[in-house]
Amino acid sequence: MNALLTDLYQLTMAAGYYTAGKHREIATFELFVRRLPYNRNYYLAAGLAQAVDYLLHLRFTAEEIAWLRGLPQFSRAAPGFFDYLANLRFTGDLFGMPEGTPVFPNEPILTVRAPLIEAQLVETYLLATIGFETLIATKAARIVEAAASAAVVEFGTRRAHGPESGVLAARAAYIGGCTGSSNVEAGFRFGVPVYGTSAHSWVMSFSSETESFRQLQQLLGEGTIYLIDSYDTLEGARKAIALGRPIAGVRLDSGNLLELSRGVRAILNQVGLADVKIMATSDLNEYRILELTAAAAPIDLYGVGTDLATSADSPSLGAVYKLVELEADGVKRYTAKYSEEKHTRPGAKQVFRYRNRDLIGCAWECPPDEEPAEALLRPVLAQGRLLAPLPDAHAARRTAQDNIKRLPHALRSLYATEHHPWRVDYSPALVSLDARVKQSLQEDTP
Repeated sequence: MNALLTDLYQLTMAAGYYTAGKHREIATFELFVRRLPYNRNYYLAAGLAQAVDYLLHLRFTAEEIAWLRGLPQFSRAAPGFFDYLANLRFTGDLFGMPEGTPVFPNEPILTVRAPLIEAQLVETYLLATIGFETLIATKAARIVEAAASAAVVEFGTRRAHGPESGVLAARAAYIGGCTGSSNVEAGFRFGVPVYGTSAHSWVMSFSSETESFRQLQQLLGEGTIYLIDSYDTLEGARKAIALGRPIAGVRLDSGNLLELSRGVRAILNQVGLADVKIMATSDLNEYRILELTAAAAPIDLYGVGTDLATSADSPSLGAVYKLVELEADGVKRYTAKYSEEKHTRPGAKQVFRYRNRDLIGCAWECPPDEEPAEALLRPVLAQGRLLAPLPDAHAARRTAQDNIKRLPHALRSLYATEHHPWRVDYSPALVSLDARVKQSLQEDTP
Protein backbone atom coordinates (compact mmCIF):
# COMPACT_ATOMS: atom_id res chain seq x y z
CA MET A 1 0.00 0.00 0.00
CA ASN A 2 1.35 3.41 -1.03
CA ALA A 3 4.95 2.18 -1.04
CA LEU A 4 5.86 4.58 -3.83
CA LEU A 5 4.30 7.54 -2.02
CA THR A 6 7.74 8.59 -0.90
CA ASP A 7 10.73 10.64 -2.00
CA LEU A 8 13.20 8.97 -4.35
CA TYR A 9 16.10 9.44 -1.97
CA GLN A 10 14.37 7.21 0.59
CA LEU A 11 14.61 4.38 -1.93
CA THR A 12 18.13 5.16 -3.11
CA MET A 13 19.27 5.20 0.52
CA ALA A 14 17.45 1.91 1.03
CA ALA A 15 19.36 0.39 -1.89
CA GLY A 16 22.59 1.72 -0.43
CA TYR A 17 21.80 0.39 3.05
CA TYR A 18 21.14 -3.02 1.53
CA THR A 19 24.37 -3.02 -0.46
CA ALA A 20 26.33 -1.94 2.61
CA GLY A 21 24.76 -4.71 4.69
CA LYS A 22 23.06 -2.23 7.01
CA HIS A 23 19.50 -3.46 6.43
CA ARG A 24 19.69 -5.64 9.57
CA GLU A 25 20.60 -2.71 11.81
CA ILE A 26 17.80 -1.44 14.05
CA ALA A 27 17.14 2.27 13.76
CA THR A 28 15.11 4.62 15.95
CA PHE A 29 13.64 7.73 14.37
CA GLU A 30 11.57 10.46 16.02
CA LEU A 31 9.02 12.73 14.36
CA PHE A 32 8.68 16.20 15.89
CA VAL A 33 8.30 19.90 15.13
CA ARG A 34 11.18 22.26 15.85
CA ARG A 35 9.18 25.45 16.33
CA LEU A 36 5.60 26.59 16.66
CA PRO A 37 3.79 27.75 13.52
CA TYR A 38 2.58 31.34 13.09
CA ASN A 39 0.50 32.64 16.00
CA ARG A 40 0.28 29.19 17.60
CA ASN A 41 1.09 28.49 21.24
CA TYR A 42 0.70 24.72 20.88
CA TYR A 43 -0.27 22.25 18.20
CA LEU A 44 -2.74 19.39 18.43
CA ALA A 45 -1.53 15.92 17.43
CA ALA A 46 -3.59 14.17 14.75
CA GLY A 47 -3.08 11.64 11.97
CA LEU A 48 -1.96 8.64 14.05
CA ALA A 49 -4.74 6.42 12.69
CA GLN A 50 -3.67 7.05 9.08
CA ALA A 51 -0.02 6.51 9.98
CA VAL A 52 -0.82 3.14 11.56
CA ASP A 53 -2.97 2.05 8.62
CA TYR A 54 -0.09 2.89 6.27
CA LEU A 55 2.47 0.92 8.30
CA LEU A 56 0.20 -2.11 8.63
CA HIS A 57 -0.37 -2.33 4.87
CA LEU A 58 3.00 -1.20 3.54
CA ARG A 59 4.19 -3.34 0.62
CA PHE A 60 5.54 -3.16 -2.93
CA THR A 61 3.70 -4.74 -5.85
CA ALA A 62 5.48 -6.65 -8.61
CA GLU A 63 4.58 -3.87 -11.05
CA GLU A 64 6.11 -1.21 -8.79
CA ILE A 65 9.32 -3.18 -8.36
CA ALA A 66 9.60 -3.75 -12.10
CA TRP A 67 9.27 0.01 -12.64
CA LEU A 68 11.94 0.75 -10.02
CA ARG A 69 14.34 -1.68 -11.70
CA GLY A 70 14.13 0.42 -14.85
CA LEU A 71 15.18 3.68 -13.18
CA PRO A 72 18.79 4.68 -13.82
CA GLN A 73 19.30 5.39 -10.11
CA PHE A 74 19.01 1.67 -9.41
CA SER A 75 21.16 0.37 -12.26
CA ARG A 76 23.93 -0.53 -9.78
CA ALA A 77 21.71 -1.76 -6.96
CA ALA A 78 22.38 -5.26 -5.68
CA PRO A 79 19.98 -7.75 -7.34
CA GLY A 80 18.88 -9.00 -3.94
CA PHE A 81 17.57 -5.53 -3.10
CA PHE A 82 14.51 -5.97 -5.29
CA ASP A 83 13.77 -9.35 -3.73
CA TYR A 84 14.05 -7.61 -0.37
CA LEU A 85 11.47 -5.03 -1.47
CA ALA A 86 9.13 -7.76 -2.69
CA ASN A 87 9.01 -9.24 0.80
CA LEU A 88 9.14 -5.97 2.74
CA ARG A 89 6.58 -5.48 5.50
CA PHE A 90 6.78 -3.14 8.47
CA THR A 91 8.06 -5.33 11.32
CA GLY A 92 9.05 -2.63 13.77
CA ASP A 93 7.66 -0.83 16.79
CA LEU A 94 5.72 2.43 16.87
CA PHE A 95 5.14 4.73 19.83
CA GLY A 96 2.84 7.71 19.46
CA MET A 97 1.05 10.47 21.28
CA PRO A 98 -2.73 9.92 21.28
CA GLU A 99 -4.59 12.03 18.78
CA GLY A 100 -5.91 15.16 20.44
CA THR A 101 -2.81 15.69 22.58
CA PRO A 102 -1.46 19.27 22.76
CA VAL A 103 2.21 19.21 21.75
CA PHE A 104 5.10 21.67 22.01
CA PRO A 105 8.35 22.12 20.04
CA ASN A 106 10.91 19.29 20.00
CA GLU A 107 8.53 16.81 21.63
CA PRO A 108 8.34 13.55 19.64
CA ILE A 109 4.84 12.90 18.31
CA LEU A 110 5.93 9.50 16.94
CA THR A 111 8.87 7.20 17.56
CA VAL A 112 9.66 4.47 15.02
CA ARG A 113 12.00 1.61 15.92
CA ALA A 114 12.56 -0.85 13.06
CA PRO A 115 15.15 -2.34 10.70
CA LEU A 116 16.90 0.60 9.10
CA ILE A 117 15.37 0.33 5.62
CA GLU A 118 11.83 -0.01 7.00
CA ALA A 119 12.30 2.94 9.32
CA GLN A 120 13.82 5.07 6.56
CA LEU A 121 11.27 4.34 3.83
CA VAL A 122 8.28 5.50 5.88
CA GLU A 123 9.62 8.99 6.62
CA THR A 124 7.92 10.87 3.81
CA TYR A 125 4.47 9.41 4.32
CA LEU A 126 4.54 9.83 8.09
CA LEU A 127 5.66 13.45 7.84
CA ALA A 128 2.93 14.20 5.30
CA THR A 129 0.03 12.61 7.14
CA ILE A 130 0.98 13.64 10.68
CA GLY A 131 2.01 17.12 9.57
CA PHE A 132 -1.15 17.83 7.60
CA GLU A 133 -3.71 16.47 10.05
CA THR A 134 -1.95 18.06 13.02
CA LEU A 135 -1.93 21.39 11.20
CA ILE A 136 -5.68 21.25 10.46
CA ALA A 137 -6.66 19.96 13.91
CA THR A 138 -4.73 22.86 15.44
CA LYS A 139 -6.43 25.36 13.13
CA ALA A 140 -9.84 23.91 13.98
CA ALA A 141 -9.17 24.20 17.71
CA ARG A 142 -8.41 27.90 17.22
CA ILE A 143 -11.60 28.52 15.28
CA VAL A 144 -13.70 26.64 17.82
CA GLU A 145 -12.08 28.70 20.58
CA ALA A 146 -13.00 31.92 18.78
CA ALA A 147 -16.60 30.78 18.24
CA ALA A 148 -17.13 30.33 22.00
CA SER A 149 -20.62 28.82 22.46
CA ALA A 150 -21.42 28.71 18.73
CA ALA A 151 -20.76 25.51 16.81
CA VAL A 152 -18.36 25.23 13.85
CA VAL A 153 -18.76 23.02 10.78
CA GLU A 154 -15.88 22.33 8.37
CA PHE A 155 -16.86 23.28 4.79
CA GLY A 156 -13.51 23.25 3.00
CA THR A 157 -13.33 20.24 0.68
CA ARG A 158 -13.89 22.23 -2.52
CA ARG A 159 -10.93 24.46 -1.65
CA ALA A 160 -8.66 21.80 -0.15
CA HIS A 161 -5.44 20.82 -1.89
CA GLY A 162 -7.01 17.79 -3.52
CA PRO A 163 -10.02 15.58 -2.75
CA GLU A 164 -8.23 13.26 -0.29
CA SER A 165 -6.87 16.29 1.55
CA GLY A 166 -10.48 17.38 1.94
CA VAL A 167 -11.41 14.06 3.53
CA LEU A 168 -8.51 14.12 5.99
CA ALA A 169 -9.05 17.82 6.72
CA ALA A 170 -12.63 17.01 7.68
CA ARG A 171 -11.45 14.28 10.04
CA ALA A 172 -8.75 16.45 11.59
CA ALA A 173 -11.12 19.41 11.97
CA TYR A 174 -13.59 17.18 13.79
CA ILE A 175 -10.85 16.04 16.18
CA GLY A 176 -9.96 19.72 16.69
CA GLY A 177 -13.48 20.45 17.90
CA CYS A 178 -15.69 21.09 14.86
CA THR A 179 -19.24 19.77 15.15
CA GLY A 180 -18.99 18.07 11.78
CA SER A 181 -18.21 18.52 8.10
CA SER A 182 -19.83 18.88 4.71
CA ASN A 183 -17.59 16.05 3.43
CA VAL A 184 -19.72 12.97 2.87
CA GLU A 185 -16.75 10.62 2.47
CA ALA A 186 -15.47 11.68 5.90
CA GLY A 187 -18.87 10.81 7.32
CA PHE A 188 -18.85 7.38 5.69
CA ARG A 189 -15.22 6.53 6.42
CA PHE A 190 -14.72 8.06 9.87
CA GLY A 191 -18.21 8.68 11.27
CA VAL A 192 -17.80 12.46 11.18
CA PRO A 193 -21.29 14.07 11.40
CA VAL A 194 -22.21 15.58 8.03
CA TYR A 195 -24.02 18.88 7.40
CA GLY A 196 -25.38 20.67 4.37
CA THR A 197 -28.63 21.60 2.65
CA SER A 198 -28.54 23.64 -0.57
CA ALA A 199 -26.55 26.17 -2.61
CA HIS A 200 -27.47 29.39 -4.40
CA SER A 201 -27.95 27.36 -7.57
CA TRP A 202 -30.89 25.63 -5.86
CA VAL A 203 -32.59 28.95 -5.20
CA MET A 204 -31.87 30.30 -8.68
CA SER A 205 -33.09 27.14 -10.40
CA PHE A 206 -36.67 27.92 -9.36
CA SER A 207 -38.82 30.71 -10.75
CA SER A 208 -39.18 32.26 -7.28
CA GLU A 209 -37.26 32.25 -4.03
CA THR A 210 -40.38 31.21 -2.15
CA GLU A 211 -40.87 28.18 -4.37
CA SER A 212 -37.26 27.10 -3.82
CA PHE A 213 -37.82 27.34 -0.07
CA ARG A 214 -41.08 25.39 -0.28
CA GLN A 215 -39.45 22.56 -2.22
CA LEU A 216 -36.52 22.43 0.20
CA GLN A 217 -38.87 22.23 3.16
CA GLN A 218 -40.74 19.34 1.55
CA LEU A 219 -37.43 17.54 1.05
CA LEU A 220 -35.75 18.15 4.41
CA GLY A 221 -38.60 18.69 6.85
CA GLU A 222 -37.33 19.31 10.37
CA GLY A 223 -33.78 19.65 9.08
CA THR A 224 -34.54 22.54 6.73
CA ILE A 225 -31.96 25.35 6.68
CA TYR A 226 -32.74 28.05 4.13
CA LEU A 227 -30.01 29.96 2.29
CA ILE A 228 -31.59 33.41 2.40
CA ASP A 229 -29.07 35.82 0.84
CA SER A 230 -29.39 35.03 -2.87
CA TYR A 231 -31.25 38.29 -3.51
CA ASP A 232 -32.16 40.26 -0.37
CA THR A 233 -31.23 38.72 2.96
CA LEU A 234 -33.90 40.25 5.21
CA GLU A 235 -36.61 39.71 2.62
CA GLY A 236 -35.39 36.15 2.23
CA ALA A 237 -35.86 35.66 5.97
CA ARG A 238 -39.42 36.95 5.74
CA LYS A 239 -40.21 34.60 2.85
CA ALA A 240 -38.80 31.66 4.78
CA ILE A 241 -40.82 32.27 7.93
CA ALA A 242 -43.98 32.82 5.86
CA LEU A 243 -43.88 29.09 5.08
CA GLY A 244 -44.09 28.28 8.78
CA ARG A 245 -42.66 25.24 10.44
CA PRO A 246 -40.80 22.95 10.07
CA ILE A 247 -37.64 25.07 9.95
CA ALA A 248 -34.30 24.38 11.64
CA GLY A 249 -32.36 27.45 10.57
CA VAL A 250 -31.32 30.03 8.02
CA ARG A 251 -27.89 30.63 6.48
CA LEU A 252 -26.17 33.93 5.75
CA ASP A 253 -23.42 33.76 3.13
CA SER A 254 -22.61 37.38 2.32
CA GLY A 255 -22.76 40.96 3.49
CA ASN A 256 -22.27 42.44 6.94
CA LEU A 257 -22.79 39.34 9.05
CA LEU A 258 -23.11 41.28 12.31
CA GLU A 259 -25.86 43.61 11.10
CA LEU A 260 -27.64 40.96 9.06
CA SER A 261 -27.63 38.39 11.84
CA ARG A 262 -29.17 40.93 14.20
CA GLY A 263 -31.82 41.86 11.65
CA VAL A 264 -32.65 38.24 10.88
CA ARG A 265 -32.77 37.35 14.57
CA ALA A 266 -35.29 40.12 15.17
CA ILE A 267 -37.46 38.89 12.29
CA LEU A 268 -37.39 35.32 13.61
CA ASN A 269 -38.11 36.32 17.19
CA GLN A 270 -41.06 38.48 16.21
CA VAL A 271 -42.97 35.42 14.96
CA GLY A 272 -42.02 33.08 17.80
CA LEU A 273 -39.08 31.38 16.07
CA ALA A 274 -36.47 32.11 18.72
CA ASP A 275 -35.36 28.46 18.53
CA VAL A 276 -34.48 28.71 14.82
CA LYS A 277 -30.70 28.82 14.34
CA ILE A 278 -28.70 31.33 12.34
CA MET A 279 -25.75 29.93 10.42
CA ALA A 280 -23.03 32.13 8.93
CA THR A 281 -20.56 31.31 6.16
CA SER A 282 -18.57 33.54 3.72
CA ASP A 283 -14.76 33.31 3.88
CA LEU A 284 -14.60 33.06 7.64
CA ASN A 285 -11.58 32.46 9.85
CA GLU A 286 -10.87 32.61 13.57
CA TYR A 287 -10.15 36.34 13.53
CA ARG A 288 -13.44 37.32 11.87
CA ILE A 289 -15.32 34.93 14.11
CA LEU A 290 -13.63 36.39 17.18
CA GLU A 291 -14.82 39.86 16.14
CA LEU A 292 -18.38 38.58 15.71
CA THR A 293 -18.24 36.81 19.06
CA ALA A 294 -16.96 39.95 20.79
CA ALA A 295 -19.82 41.93 19.23
CA ALA A 296 -22.35 39.36 20.51
CA ALA A 297 -23.56 38.54 17.00
CA PRO A 298 -26.60 36.23 17.33
CA ILE A 299 -24.97 33.49 15.25
CA ASP A 300 -25.42 29.90 16.39
CA LEU A 301 -23.34 28.05 13.84
CA TYR A 302 -20.36 28.92 11.65
CA GLY A 303 -19.38 27.14 8.45
CA VAL A 304 -15.67 27.57 7.76
CA GLY A 305 -14.14 26.40 4.50
CA THR A 306 -10.98 27.54 2.72
CA ASP A 307 -9.20 29.03 5.72
CA LEU A 308 -9.72 25.85 7.76
CA ALA A 309 -9.05 23.14 5.17
CA THR A 310 -5.82 24.84 4.09
CA SER A 311 -4.79 26.46 7.40
CA ALA A 312 -4.39 29.56 5.27
CA ASP A 313 -2.55 31.78 7.74
CA SER A 314 -0.03 29.05 8.57
CA PRO A 315 -0.12 26.49 5.75
CA SER A 316 2.81 24.26 6.77
CA LEU A 317 3.96 22.67 9.99
CA GLY A 318 7.61 21.92 9.34
CA ALA A 319 7.68 18.51 10.98
CA VAL A 320 10.98 16.58 10.83
CA TYR A 321 11.95 12.92 11.19
CA LYS A 322 15.38 12.31 12.67
CA LEU A 323 17.58 9.31 13.43
CA VAL A 324 18.39 9.18 17.17
CA GLU A 325 19.71 5.61 17.70
CA LEU A 326 21.22 2.81 15.64
CA GLU A 327 21.86 -0.71 16.89
CA ALA A 328 24.10 -3.22 15.09
CA ASP A 329 25.12 -6.64 16.43
CA GLY A 330 23.77 -5.74 19.86
CA VAL A 331 25.78 -2.52 20.10
CA LYS A 332 23.81 0.71 20.34
CA ARG A 333 25.09 3.97 18.92
CA TYR A 334 23.40 7.27 19.70
CA THR A 335 23.09 9.78 16.86
CA ALA A 336 22.38 13.51 16.69
CA LYS A 337 22.75 16.55 14.44
CA TYR A 338 24.72 19.54 15.65
CA SER A 339 24.32 21.83 12.66
CA GLU A 340 23.37 25.44 13.36
CA GLU A 341 19.67 25.93 14.23
CA LYS A 342 18.99 22.25 13.48
CA HIS A 343 20.39 20.62 16.58
CA THR A 344 18.73 17.33 17.48
CA ARG A 345 19.22 15.37 20.68
CA PRO A 346 20.32 11.73 20.71
CA GLY A 347 18.51 8.70 22.01
CA ALA A 348 14.89 7.57 22.11
CA LYS A 349 12.85 9.84 24.33
CA GLN A 350 9.73 10.05 26.43
CA VAL A 351 7.65 13.15 27.14
CA PHE A 352 6.34 13.49 30.68
CA ARG A 353 3.46 15.90 31.20
CA TYR A 354 2.99 17.55 34.57
CA ARG A 355 0.19 19.86 35.61
CA ASN A 356 1.82 22.95 34.10
CA ARG A 357 4.99 21.83 32.29
CA ASP A 358 6.59 19.06 30.23
CA LEU A 359 9.82 17.14 30.69
CA ILE A 360 11.57 15.48 27.75
CA GLY A 361 13.68 12.63 29.04
CA CYS A 362 15.34 9.43 27.87
CA ALA A 363 12.93 6.65 26.98
CA TRP A 364 14.26 4.46 29.78
CA GLU A 365 13.73 7.11 32.47
CA CYS A 366 10.99 7.24 35.05
CA PRO A 367 9.70 10.70 35.98
CA PRO A 368 10.80 12.12 39.32
CA ASP A 369 8.37 11.46 42.16
CA GLU A 370 7.97 15.13 43.06
CA GLU A 371 4.51 15.33 41.41
CA PRO A 372 2.29 13.13 39.20
CA ALA A 373 3.27 12.96 35.55
CA GLU A 374 1.79 11.32 32.45
CA ALA A 375 3.97 9.59 29.85
CA LEU A 376 2.63 10.86 26.51
CA LEU A 377 4.28 8.44 24.06
CA ARG A 378 2.33 5.17 24.13
CA PRO A 379 3.16 1.83 22.48
CA VAL A 380 1.01 1.37 19.37
CA LEU A 381 2.72 -1.31 17.23
CA ALA A 382 5.07 -4.05 18.37
CA GLN A 383 6.95 -6.09 15.75
CA GLY A 384 4.58 -4.79 13.13
CA ARG A 385 1.40 -5.76 14.97
CA LEU A 386 -1.25 -3.47 16.39
CA LEU A 387 -1.34 -3.80 20.15
CA ALA A 388 -4.91 -2.58 20.62
CA PRO A 389 -7.58 -0.90 18.48
CA LEU A 390 -6.99 2.83 18.15
CA PRO A 391 -9.57 5.33 19.42
CA ASP A 392 -11.91 6.48 16.66
CA ALA A 393 -12.39 10.10 15.61
CA HIS A 394 -15.12 10.62 18.23
CA ALA A 395 -12.83 9.48 21.06
CA ALA A 396 -9.94 11.54 19.69
CA ARG A 397 -12.21 14.60 19.64
CA ARG A 398 -13.17 14.05 23.28
CA THR A 399 -9.48 13.66 24.18
CA ALA A 400 -8.71 16.95 22.46
CA GLN A 401 -11.54 18.77 24.20
CA ASP A 402 -10.47 17.49 27.62
CA ASN A 403 -6.82 18.34 27.02
CA ILE A 404 -7.46 21.83 25.65
CA LYS A 405 -9.66 22.70 28.63
CA ARG A 406 -6.72 21.99 30.91
CA LEU A 407 -4.35 24.34 29.09
CA PRO A 408 -3.68 27.77 30.60
CA HIS A 409 -5.92 30.42 29.10
CA ALA A 410 -2.93 32.26 27.60
CA LEU A 411 -2.02 29.22 25.50
CA ARG A 412 -5.50 29.22 23.96
CA SER A 413 -5.10 32.77 22.67
CA LEU A 414 -5.25 33.32 18.92
CA TYR A 415 -2.01 35.24 19.15
CA ALA A 416 1.48 34.12 20.13
CA THR A 417 2.24 34.93 23.75
CA GLU A 418 5.30 37.05 24.50
CA HIS A 419 6.26 34.88 27.45
CA HIS A 420 5.23 31.30 26.78
CA PRO A 421 3.47 30.00 29.90
CA TRP A 422 4.25 26.31 29.31
CA ARG A 423 7.73 25.14 30.25
CA VAL A 424 9.41 22.33 28.35
CA ASP A 425 12.56 21.09 30.09
CA TYR A 426 15.13 18.39 29.31
CA SER A 427 16.00 15.83 31.94
CA PRO A 428 19.55 15.81 33.35
CA ALA A 429 20.07 12.33 31.88
CA LEU A 430 19.18 13.53 28.38
CA VAL A 431 21.37 16.63 28.71
CA SER A 432 24.24 14.42 29.83
CA LEU A 433 23.75 11.99 26.94
CA ASP A 434 23.68 14.88 24.50
CA ALA A 435 26.96 16.23 25.84
CA ARG A 436 28.65 12.80 25.64
CA VAL A 437 27.58 12.24 22.06
CA LYS A 438 28.73 15.71 21.02
CA GLN A 439 32.08 15.17 22.74
CA SER A 440 32.58 11.82 21.04
CA LEU A 441 31.92 13.38 17.63
CA GLN A 442 34.49 16.12 18.34
CA GLU A 443 37.07 13.57 19.38
CA ASP A 444 36.43 11.63 16.16
CA THR A 445 37.21 14.70 14.04
CA PRO A 446 40.73 14.45 12.49
